[in-house]
Amino acid sequence: MKKSLVKYPFLTKDVEVYERENGHKIVLAHKEGGLVNISTWVRTGSINETDKDNGISHFLEHLMFKGTHKHKAGEFDRILESKGAIVNAATWKDYTFYYVTLPKGENNKDFYLALELHADMMIDPVLPPEEIGAPFNFEDKTVTDKRERHVVIEEIRMREDQPWTKVYNAANRAMYTNHPYKRDVIGTPQIISQVPQEEIMNYYKTFYSPNNMTTIVVGDFDSTDVLERLEKLFDFNGRPEHINKNYEIDTPTQETKYLENTACINTAFLMFGYLGTPANNIKDNILLDMLSIILGEGSSSRLYHNLIEKQPTPIFNMIDAEHYLFKDGGNFFIQGNFIPEKKEEAIELVKQEIEKIKNDITEDEFKKAKKKIQSRFAYNAETVSEIGETIGYYMTVCNNLALVEDYLNILNNITISDLHDAAIKYFNINNAVISVLMPEKSSN
Repeated sequence: MKKSLVKYPFLTKDVEVYERENGHKIVLAHKEGGLVNISTWVRTGSINETDKDNGISHFLEHLMFKGTHKHKAGEFDRILESKGAIVNAATWKDYTFYYVTLPKGENNKDFYLALELHADMMIDPVLPPEEIGAPFNFEDKTVTDKRERHVVIEEIRMREDQPWTKVYNAANRAMYTNHPYKRDVIGTPQIISQVPQEEIMNYYKTFYSPNNMTTIVVGDFDSTDVLERLEKLFDFNGRPEHINKNYEIDTPTQETKYLENTACINTAFLMFGYLGTPANNIKDNILLDMLSIILGEGSSSRLYHNLIEKQPTPIFNMIDAEHYLFKDGGNFFIQGNFIPEKKEEAIELVKQEIEKIKNDITEDEFKKAKKKIQSRFAYNAETVSEIGETIGYYMTVCNNLALVEDYLNILNNITISDLHDAAIKYFNINNAVISVLMPEKSSN
């Protein structure tokens, strides 16, 4: 077993990273206190899906809680929550992760119990058909089954009705040509209503391979003891490795794409989308985070100040910026809710703000953004949950926890000139996708 140490900022001890012969990685991080966080990150999400099985990663995430050969459906949550645990999971484009945060209990009793239950869930899910629900025609409104297949479909339907989902999905699809990132993580009702149990189990056996999984424990414990326990508990019983396919990220559009859709809404929505850079490009992603703060984070941001506070007549109800980081290349979005009759003016104002930031960033804006990034990074080392999630992100999305050692040094050496260069590099209007959602009555 290979061992490496990472000097994680703000922690009193180096983080221990172990890679077992089967490829399964174990990360142990020391954090004083009575709480522990246990998580397993799987290097799979919608990036490993096709048009035929889109949504299977998220569906499987739900079904992982439906029992093992040792524990019936519901036992995992019931037992751990009785110990004061927070239990949850999440699926995104590059990963799926499962976590438990709880008090260690007297003599670590509850901590060790959580390790056993978590490992059992990750290694031996049953995915019982009676919990999944039988395949059905999702157009049949008479079906009232409440099993998990229908729970997920209802979740999809609720999201489909949200204006932000509509405007985002249109922008996201248009930003890519071939890359799997173009698909919505949650999938479609058509697929979820029909996908059989055997296909879901095959997906689990393929992508939940030892080399695709990283188990992280954060807290105050004996590392040797916990490492030995995890090696025994995570017995993959000869499960083969799976090498995920590598995808080449799409090049940005070379001509502005404008998309307009309608919905039964009263106000209008817009989203400017730009392709970013791979997650392991730490410097450029810090720069894009800083630009997101300056442009659109909070009431002191440029977009809020210039497009809401200073406008003589109202145009925008809200506007902000977001930066999403993905393994193969992130996304930068500017998103706003505006008065439908002001569509052309709203779009033009956003374009003007994007052009301004390429040439004009004040020292005050620069310092505030840098300070906010520093504070955010420090905050992510405050709790066992935040530490676990940050480690999982670097191990799974960046594929290199050691990058965290250089983060603050890179941040401290960034200049205003670097920010200008990044804005010019990433905010070319010819590379933008503009998605607009208008009320049906105003579509013409």
